[in-house]
Amino acid sequence: MGKLIRQLIRFGITGGLAFAIDYAAAIFLTEVVKVNYLAASTISFSLAVTFNYILSIYWVFVPSERKNRRVTILLFWLFSIIGLAINDLLIWALVEWIGLHYITAKFLATGVVMVFNFITRKRFIE
Repeated sequence: MGKLIRQLIRFGITGGLAFAIDYAAAIFLTEVVKVNYLAASTISFSLAVTFNYILSIYWVFVPSERKNRRVTILLFWLFSIIGLAINDLLIWALVEWIGLHYITAKFLATGVVMVFNFITRKRFIE
């Protein structure tokens, strides 16, 4: 049980840092560079996933020696792409259909994708 709690704490720290990168980049791209909110979100998500990958593999979800490293990397990126699709779809629906501000929509989508990420990485990468 101690390993799971340590992992959850590390996942939270990694996620918090990735969250900061994601939001800072999204706001900068949308408000300063004037990129469409959905394109900005896709770019910022991709930056955060790259950062998250490095910390996740080396600090949070250390892959089992029994698992092929290439398969582990492929799975990480496959689940990240699925997470990006979930993220963008939720943000778009919340902004366009519900009328939420893009930052509020991004915050809600991040919560959903965070759960998806933890479950898939714990199950398939570790």
